[in-house]
Amino acid sequence: MTPVSLGLDTFGDVTLGPDGQPQSMDIVLREVLDQATLADEVGIDFIGLGEHHRPDFAISAPEIVLAAIAGRTSRIKLGTAVTVLSTDDPVRVFQRFSTLNALSNGRAEPILGRGSFTESYPLFGQDLNNYEQLFEERLDLFANLVRSPSVTWSGQTRSPLDNQQVFPPLGRKGMTVWVGVGGSPESVVRVVRQDLQLMLAIIGGDSARFAPYIDLYHRACAQLGRPVRPVGVHSPGFVAETDEKAQEALWPHYAEMFGRIGRERGWPPVTKDKFLAEVQHGALYVGSPDTVARKIAKTVRGLGIQRFDMKYSTGPVPHSDLMSCIRLYGEKVIPMVQDMLADKAA
Repeated sequence: MTPVSLGLDTFGDVTLGPDGQPQSMDIVLREVLDQATLADEVGIDFIGLGEHHRPDFAISAPEIVLAAIAGRTSRIKLGTAVTVLSTDDPVRVFQRFSTLNALSNGRAEPILGRGSFTESYPLFGQDLNNYEQLFEERLDLFANLVRSPSVTWSGQTRSPLDNQQVFPPLGRKGMTVWVGVGGSPESVVRVVRQDLQLMLAIIGGDSARFAPYIDLYHRACAQLGRPVRPVGVHSPGFVAETDEKAQEALWPHYAEMFGRIGRERGWPPVTKDKFLAEVQHGALYVGSPDTVARKIAKTVRGLGIQRFDMKYSTGPVPHSDLMSCIRLYGEKVIPMVQDMLADKAA
């Protein structure tokens, strides 16, 4: 069995400082740089930075942070989780990533998506009524830019291109591009149609319920004559020395974040019982290294995926706790997962 690639994601959640108060975003961004550097040192395969435009997340320009990370690392893949392509210009997104790819010696792996928040639409002058068309067209243009040194393209949401070259071009090896999908069948088929790689965002419930989407992906590849490419999963989690320590360390920050977002969206209050149920049976990969490794291996085997990214920051978890989580994930969880998968294959 091919070893699964194991990565980490963060949105740059505003952390609590030693005084228990939220830190300024400049400090949080420097912390993210330290976290990614540690991830590289302990053998983690990928670091993904989410793009947001809110007071609770510090990363609004992930490519700039990734460029800083590239200068301090040597092997870890560098990407987003996700780039909100609907409200950005695909040509500029391509240029930023082709530049990052050159600077990092081919380590850039963008994950494109529509995002789970809508703040970027009014911020960048886009109409939410064009939600579907914006992403459909801009993903199509980006896919064309990745595949060809010169592009002719036209659509309704931006000006056309006529045999236009975009610089810097990608090198001979090109660039791996993923598309983040939250669970829409149409979105899965869109990824296949564009011949890009599928990243499923599983943020609630048992991962097994996404098996039909994996099946749809393979059927769509066969029907559209596209090659089957690696498929990944993104889910939240947190690692500590024991299950109890992990749960108790994460719970207040999880409650704070989901309580805030829930009030914005009219959700019912989050409870600790629901949190623990999600840890036991759902999409929260929270616990000791052994517990988290077993749950990841079960997801990898159950869905037949080739990549798993754990979102290690959920709410204002202090930087020191995040660094401990990263170290345990790289030094203990990843080797355990690889051993479990190898034993199963044997």
